[in-house]
Amino acid sequence: MSDQMHPAAPHHLPFFVPGPDGSDTLMVVMGIFLVAVILWVGTLYWKLHSLPERMAHRTHKLQLEIVAVLGLISLFTHMHIFWIAGLLLAMIDLPDFSTPLRSIAGSVERIADAAPGAADAEPISDAAAPPGGKSGARGTAKEEVHSHA
Repeated sequence: MSDQMHPAAPHHLPFFVPGPDGSDTLMVVMGIFLVAVILWVGTLYWKLHSLPERMAHRTHKLQLEIVAVLGLISLFTHMHIFWIAGLLLAMIDLPDFSTPLRSIAGSVERIADAAPGAADAEPISDAAAPPGGKSGARGTAKEEVHSHA
């Protein structure tokens, strides 16, 4: 074979035509571009998928755990209705019933002079009771309640 070019061959080949050594630069560039686009689309998908959970976390919603579970269910089942339900639940503000109820329970415990989780105190014997008939410094809760009337 001769090293001379054929007279009908073009003298300048475009960059995307592979060389005689088999190196294809366009394929390498497109492979790197494809990997980068797949990583970018995957990151976009994860950010979009976690949108309801981030919305609920940012606004300190009470239903954060429910929204997170709905997001996981939609991720693993590929049923988008769970994601939509999580998004709607993250957007609405449910009323907080637990804080007023805890406040009421704490006030009732203070009125009843009972600490949460405290064991019942043993009654003081009559010999050790102070004069006046009340056992302890303040008496029992029933005596206090009846003494107010």
